[in-house]
Amino acid sequence: MRNWSFCLLFTGWIAAYFFPAGTTGAAIPGDFALGAGGPLDPFARPDTTAVLVAFLSLDCPVARDYLEPLDRLLTDHGGKGLRVIGVVPGKSQAEVDQATKGFRMGYPMMADPDFLITGILEATTTPEVVLLNPGKEVVYRGRVDNKYAARLKPRASVSRHDLREALTEFLEGKPVTVKVTTPIGCLIRPLPSVPAQEEPSAAKVTFYRDVLPVLQRHCQECHRPGEAGPFSLITYKDALQWADDIRDFTVSGRMPPWKPTGGVKLLHDRRLGSMEVKVLADWVSQGKKAGDPLEAPKSRVFPNGWSMGEPDLVLTVGDDFHLGANGSDHYRCFVLPSGLTRDRHIVGFEVRPGNPEVVHHVLNFFDTTGKARAMAGVAGSEKNPSGDHGPGYVSVMGIGFTPEDPSTVGGLGGWAPGMRGVRAHEGTGFLLPKGSDVILQVHYHRNGKAVRDKTRIGLYFAREGGTVRTQSLKSLVIPGVLSPSDGYVPFCRIPAGRKDYQVTGKVVVEEDARLYLIAPHMHMLGARVRCTMIPPGGTEKLILAIDEWDYAWQEVYQLAEPLQVPAGTVIQVDAVFDNSAANPFNPFSPPRNVPKGEGTHDEMLFAFLRLTSASPGAQLKSRVLTQPGDYPR
Repeated sequence: MRNWSFCLLFTGWIAAYFFPAGTTGAAIPGDFALGAGGPLDPFARPDTTAVLVAFLSLDCPVARDYLEPLDRLLTDHGGKGLRVIGVVPGKSQAEVDQATKGFRMGYPMMADPDFLITGILEATTTPEVVLLNPGKEVVYRGRVDNKYAARLKPRASVSRHDLREALTEFLEGKPVTVKVTTPIGCLIRPLPSVPAQEEPSAAKVTFYRDVLPVLQRHCQECHRPGEAGPFSLITYKDALQWADDIRDFTVSGRMPPWKPTGGVKLLHDRRLGSMEVKVLADWVSQGKKAGDPLEAPKSRVFPNGWSMGEPDLVLTVGDDFHLGANGSDHYRCFVLPSGLTRDRHIVGFEVRPGNPEVVHHVLNFFDTTGKARAMAGVAGSEKNPSGDHGPGYVSVMGIGFTPEDPSTVGGLGGWAPGMRGVRAHEGTGFLLPKGSDVILQVHYHRNGKAVRDKTRIGLYFAREGGTVRTQSLKSLVIPGVLSPSDGYVPFCRIPAGRKDYQVTGKVVVEEDARLYLIAPHMHMLGARVRCTMIPPGGTEKLILAIDEWDYAWQEVYQLAEPLQVPAGTVIQVDAVFDNSAANPFNPFSPPRNVPKGEGTHDEMLFAFLRLTSASPGAQLKSRVLTQPGDYPR
C-alpha cells in the first residue's frame, strides 16, 4: 500500500443534520474534507469527477474480499477522474497501517477511530461504498456487487456489478438507474466506553469468569492472530467488538461451523453446549461486563509442534504455492511421493498448513496409479487469472479422476481448522500401499492479499508384529442412482427450475462389518443429505443428516463409536437438490439442466464410508440396488 499521510477536517457538525447523507442527491456538509484541502484532498483537485468512499474492515472477511476489486475499479476509472478512499471505522491509523501490510491497494486507507466519517456518511456496514459527485452529492450507496447472498455465503457467480454500473452511468452523464442497494457484511458497531478501572460487577455473567473459558475451549483455536479466524477473540476488547456477532452466530448454530444436524455421535464435534450458548447470550444481554480480571483462567497455550509426538513420516509440498488475493475459492491437489517400500497402516495423522489464514480444509488420499503425479507434471506452475501458481494441479472434485480399479486410489481422512492430530479407532488404520503417492486436496479461502503456503502432513504408522494386527479400513461407496421426484427413473440430471429434486441410492452390505467413517458428497446444487441403515429384520437408523448442505464445508466424519453392520444390511443415501433461480449457489443464471458428472458444474451424489470386515481385499463385499422395485414408495 502507498505511504499516505492524512489528516481529517471536520467542522460544522450542525450542518450535518441539515444535509443528511443517507439520501442520494443530498449534499454532505460543505466543509467535509479528506486530506484537509491539501494535495491529497480529492475534492480540491480540479480533475475530480467522482469520489468513492469505501467503508472497510480488515477483520471482516466479506470486506477483505473487496480490497483488490476496488483497486481494479480505480485502475479502470482513475484516468476519468475517479478518486477512491478507504475508511476503517473504529481503528487508529497505526492499527490500519499494520493490518494492511501485504495488501496491494492504490488508494489510501484512512482510520476513523471516533466514527466521524462513518457518522456523517451514515455508513452501517463493512463493506459499504458511497459515491459522491464534485458537488458532494451522494449518487450511489450500498454494496459493490451481489457476490454475497448473505454474510459468509458467496454466490456461485456475480450477476450484478452495482457499483461499477452506477459509476459507468454517472461518468457517461446518464442518470444512475439503481441509486441505493443493501450492503452485506459486518455491521459497524461503535464500542461502548470501558472504564480504565471497572467497578466490581453485579452481573451474573462476566467476561473474565464466564465467557473467556468458553472462547478458549471453542473459538481461540481459529480466532487468534495468524490462524483461520478473520479476527481475534483473545482479549476482552476483542470480544467486546464482536459481542453481538458472538451471540447471534452461536445462538443460530452457525458458529463454530458444524454441519451435521442429526445421526450418531461423532468425534471432533465443534458445537457448543446449550449452557455455553446461554452464557454468551446472557453476557450480551446483561451489558457485556468485563468482571474481575483475577477470575480469568490462565491463557491458553497452543502447541507449536506435532500434537501426537514426532510422526513416523512427514510429507511436505515441495515448493511454496502462491495464492492470489482475490477470486473464487481455490482447490488444489498436491502430490507427495511416500517413498514406502512396504505397505503400512496409518493409525494417525496431523495436517499442518503453512499458512493457516487461508487453508480452509484438507482432504487426504493415496494414489498407486501415478495418474495424479502425471497431472501435476502437466499442470506445471502456470499462473491463472487470479495469480495462483506453484506445485500441484487444480481439482475441485476430489483428486480429479476416477480410477478403473477402486483399490488403487483411496481416502485417508480429512482435516478442518480446529483439529489437531486425528487418530483412527483402536485396532484400525488406513492402508497406505507401498510406492503410493499421498495427495492433499487443499481448499484455499482467499483473504484479500497474495500469500504463500506450504502444507505438510505427518503420518503415524501401526506398530505391528507377533499377535498385533491392524484391520484395514475398507471403502464402501453408495452412489445416487434413482430419482424419486421423477418416478424413480435413473438419475442422469437435475432439471432446470426444480427446487426440491430428490435423488437416492442403496447398497446391500454382503458381509458382517463395522462402520467407522462417513463422508457425503454433492456439488453446488446440493441442499440436504442424509444417510441411513436398516439391518436385516431391524428398523431404520439415522447415521448422518445435514439439513443445510454447504459445498465449502465437506468433511470426513469419524463416528465416536463404530456401528455394527450385519450382513444383509441396507445402507441408503438420500439427497435434495435445488436447481431453481432462488438458489444463490446455482452456478447458472438462468438455471439450466445440470447433468450427472464429474465436472465442476455437473452434479453428483455419493456417500463414502469406511468399514472393517474379516474378508481380505480393499473393498467391502456389497451390491448396489438399481431397480425401482428395490425402493418402496
